[in-house]
Amino acid sequence: MSASPPNLKKQFSERLFGSWVSEVSARTLRADAMAGLLGAVLVLPQGIAFATLAGLPTEYGLYTAIIPCIIAALFGSSWHVMSGPTNANSLALFAMLSPLTMPFSPAYIQMALVVTVMVGVMQWLIGSLRLGTLANFISPAALFGFTSGAAVLIAIYALPDLLGIGSAGEHGAGALLRHVVWQWTWVQPAALAVAVVTMVVALVLRRWRPHWPYMLAGLVCATLFAWVAGGQTPGTPFSSLRMVGAVAVPWPRFSVPQINWASVSELFGLAFALTIVALGQSISIAKAVAARSGQRIDANREFRGQGLSNMVGGFFSSYVSCGSMNRSMPNLQAGARTPLASVFSALLLLALVAVSAPLLAQIPMAALAALLCVVAISLLDLPRWRQLLRLSRTEFFVALATMVATVTIRLEIAILLGTLLSLISFLYRTSHPAMRTMGFESTSPDRQFVVMGHVPSRAASTEVNVLPECPQLKLLRMEGEVYFGATQHVADTLHALRHVSQPQKHLLVMAKSMNFIDLAGAELWEDELNARRAMGGDLYFHRPRPEVVSLWKTTGFSRLLGPEHQFLDKRTAIASIFNKLDPEICRHCTARVFWECQSVPAP
Repeated sequence: MSASPPNLKKQFSERLFGSWVSEVSARTLRADAMAGLLGAVLVLPQGIAFATLAGLPTEYGLYTAIIPCIIAALFGSSWHVMSGPTNANSLALFAMLSPLTMPFSPAYIQMALVVTVMVGVMQWLIGSLRLGTLANFISPAALFGFTSGAAVLIAIYALPDLLGIGSAGEHGAGALLRHVVWQWTWVQPAALAVAVVTMVVALVLRRWRPHWPYMLAGLVCATLFAWVAGGQTPGTPFSSLRMVGAVAVPWPRFSVPQINWASVSELFGLAFALTIVALGQSISIAKAVAARSGQRIDANREFRGQGLSNMVGGFFSSYVSCGSMNRSMPNLQAGARTPLASVFSALLLLALVAVSAPLLAQIPMAALAALLCVVAISLLDLPRWRQLLRLSRTEFFVALATMVATVTIRLEIAILLGTLLSLISFLYRTSHPAMRTMGFESTSPDRQFVVMGHVPSRAASTEVNVLPECPQLKLLRMEGEVYFGATQHVADTLHALRHVSQPQKHLLVMAKSMNFIDLAGAELWEDELNARRAMGGDLYFHRPRPEVVSLWKTTGFSRLLGPEHQFLDKRTAIASIFNKLDPEICRHCTARVFWECQSVPAP
């Protein structure tokens, strides 16, 4: 029976936009509208500032907060990420285009729009070709370090407005901190008072009424406080506070970017670099927000959504956009339930600027800075740092290095560094697979196999087991992959086993946990087989995995080894191998490890 028209409509909507469509209700709409209002208020000063950083007129920052924000939310994967202008994209765009033409000029604006469309095409292609799985190589430790570093950056960039001092003439966290130190004597107590009111109201409400829009409440209370304290009275300390100020209504207008086609090839390389910057930020922020919300992220869909937002945005006077950490986290914490919060944010931005421009102009910048500090405090997550240090020193230092890099160098390089460190750590661990000696826990009838140690030697000078071992047969459990990166470690360990003072000539490898081998791994086992047979012993395997056996057959190792050297259970393996042991050694052996040893006369 075919699906009814309403069901077909629902299936089409969920396929086009995502599963969040079925979650929409009157309750989620109210929550999204409140979160969207906060997002609109937050993006007002940021859009203006970031456009200036990018070398564009201020209204272009607001354009970028409307069309791209809506499209990325509706067609992306994350329910809470808000896209739009960002600090990193703005600075990267300025650094790449300013050598080509004069910032703020018509030619510069057209170049920025063309680059935006090119970035969108590249992003969309990456998602459509399903290359988003590359984002899976961003480890949780690197992601956590990036999030913490972003929290520090959010707080640092909020300091001038929080303290009421002038903006820094240079970019970068270090330059900004130096500027704050040099301008310390010019700190405005009125700005600090407004910031304190904002943070106290927001933090108290978050503690006692977490479901209330505590950020918006903090903003409203701070604005009222500044007004009551004399913000409208000339000559008072509060009258000198820096406010958001009046902005032009950012009605997006459609236009086709105009550019000399001879320069397209030159812009292509710049667009590719910006694509890496934007995608690295977007997926990292989406994953960081998802870690808080519990949502699963589809990287390919996220890339397609970001690409579509930039492709369309470039035709509506928007420059390169991506997910924004200092708007996405407040969006989540303000109670956003679906991507419609971003839609509300964009639409309310238009409405706010058009209808409430005089009121918006009275919002103190110190209040917005204090809200960003509240977000930064929650992002640092000190308990998780302590937990990471306790559980894994390696992951802790990966996160720490990523955080430091995020604060000190460009964001995309910091993400790349964290990912590289995680991969190096992973490769080091996998290149040293565990090789454990197996034995019996006792001599009782119901005894079990147990791990006796990490490849202990029978030589007294290195390591001695409390439990005895057979002097002729080594029981070794192989844990991990034997691939080209691990063969040296495995070969060295096997070589050491053969060159102790009293080597065990026969080796039984418990291969159930040897999940994968490559050609180098197959050659290693062939070398070990030849070495064992040359010393008068042999090599055996217990329960090798089907994929391992398949590769052995392909390389011819199975034929050299012989099917009688592969066993399905340990008891059968030991019983079979026991018949190949030197009976003379068995007669003088006092270990008597196996049940079969009882058939040999005592010495």
